[in-house]
Amino acid sequence: MKAPAYSLGLLLVIYIVNNVDRQVMNILVEPVKKDLGLSDGQIGWLIGGSFALFYTVAGLPIARLADRANRRNIIAVALLVWSAMTMLCGMARSFPELLAARIGVGVGEAGCTPPAHSMISDTFPTVKRASAISIYSLGGPIGMLFGLAFGGYLADQLGWQAAFMVVGAPGLLLAAITYFTLDEPVRGTFDAQGDRAIEPVGTTLRFIAALPAIRHMLAGSAVQTLFLAGVAAFHSSYLVRVHGMSVTQAGLWLGLIAGVAGGLSVYTSGLFADRLGRRDLRWHYWLAAAGNLISLPFSVLAYTAEDGTMAVLWLAVATLGNHQYSALGHAVLQGLVKPRMRAVMSATALFAMNAVGFGVGPVVVGELSDYFGGGVELRKALLALIVFMFWAAAHFLLGARTYLRDLEAKNA
Repeated sequence: MKAPAYSLGLLLVIYIVNNVDRQVMNILVEPVKKDLGLSDGQIGWLIGGSFALFYTVAGLPIARLADRANRRNIIAVALLVWSAMTMLCGMARSFPELLAARIGVGVGEAGCTPPAHSMISDTFPTVKRASAISIYSLGGPIGMLFGLAFGGYLADQLGWQAAFMVVGAPGLLLAAITYFTLDEPVRGTFDAQGDRAIEPVGTTLRFIAALPAIRHMLAGSAVQTLFLAGVAAFHSSYLVRVHGMSVTQAGLWLGLIAGVAGGLSVYTSGLFADRLGRRDLRWHYWLAAAGNLISLPFSVLAYTAEDGTMAVLWLAVATLGNHQYSALGHAVLQGLVKPRMRAVMSATALFAMNAVGFGVGPVVVGELSDYFGGGVELRKALLALIVFMFWAAAHFLLGARTYLRDLEAKNA
């Protein structure tokens, strides 16, 4: 049996690859758009709508399987699938071909996080779970760092097709490493013995729906992801069109923002939540709401800046606050359900965040950009989405009101 640190480290690497393969499309928007003659609306569907639709459809049945079967094997197969489909994106020569390949990436990536969250929850005790999931969640910003910075450089040097091929290839080797070296933990190790029975899907979903703290965390996370996924899909286009940056420059700056500011936000939110949570567990919700509200004015400054350097600076400051919800939300939701519900809980959260967030956000920004006239008018579409941050913060504050009571209800 390998040390918990090895399992968490390998899962982190897998999640980094997951996000590299998902996010590289964001930095390739302008060259893909030009080469294939696409509109911003079609780009929105490539980044969000099609990917998220099939990600969410595949997510629940895969998660249900993860609550019964070997989670390591599920992750290894999923990794193999999404890596191969990422490489196929590089072979696309039309919008329908690229759309089909992106759908394949979405189906494969649906098999990553639900079983990973379940494995982490069975590897670390409750008092360390938020920190452990925060470390795993660092795969998001780190993956964005490599996907955006490296993808932008590859696009300028070799073309967007080669960028897809290069970032997809490492996952094939990693799938074999996962299958042969990742341990499958015992379920419910840190939970009451009576909680280990496999729950029917209907029972699990009714349990989730019955707790207000879960409902508000799901709603808040979904709405905030709508904003973040929508604007992130077009940040590179914003810097290229409005501020005259090259794809390589935009990718480097956005990658650093995601990797440094986003990573710092995700990691410290878990540490603060575990520390403050010893006094009052509702800090898990309060920190998410505070991050939202603090980031709002900096988002406005970023999209109204007349100088590219200042736009990048304000985006970085906003990212420090608006990414706090990510790891906190998953840690809260994993703690509010029973062990054999955890993969389905994770998939339900990802369903909400992907269907509403990744599914709707990029499409809304793309269609709004086309409505406003495209080109530099893209900034109006980005500004329009800021209203969703107020909405998300309201859900986090409402969820805190019943969190302690709902934790008790879990074991009733």
